Amino acid sequence: MMAEEHTDLEAQIVKDIHFKEIDLVNRDPKNINEDIVKVDFEDVIAEPVGTYSFDGVWKVSYTTFTVSKYWCYRLLSTLLGVPLALLWGFLFACISFCHIWAVVPCIKSYLIEIQCISHIYSLCIRTFCNPLFAAMGQLCSSIKVMLRKEV
Repeated sequence: MMAEEHTDLEAQIVKDIHFKEIDLVNRDPKNINEDIVKVDFEDVIAEPVGTYSFDGVWKVSYTTFTVSKYWCYRLLSTLLGVPLALLWGFLFACISFCHIWAVVPCIKSYLIEIQCISHIYSLCIRTFCNPLFAAMGQLCSSIKVMLRKEV
């Protein structure tokens, strides 16, 4: 009985990860497109003082820009949204796969090997360099520097 409940719970967790509820109102909950693609008419077209077009032209231009941007985005997302989502899903799956199965194991292997090499390097330094520098220190220890002021 307990094993069946545990298996059902695992199945529910996996199902929740792959089929979570999406928010149709706030479609950018992490604000990744906060300042990048928010482009309105006023951000693109502006007339400085003294060079105004007719009011009717300005209103029609605003409406044309806004409606064409809206419907062009809708058309492109309808035609290309699913294929691009498939492409990006595949790409990030490949990146995840490479990271999990190649990058992390290579880094771990490197860290293990470098630890071994660091012990050998440390042994060489202590064996060869420490006596050399101790001897150099003994030679230079009898050097005295005197500061004289000549008047």
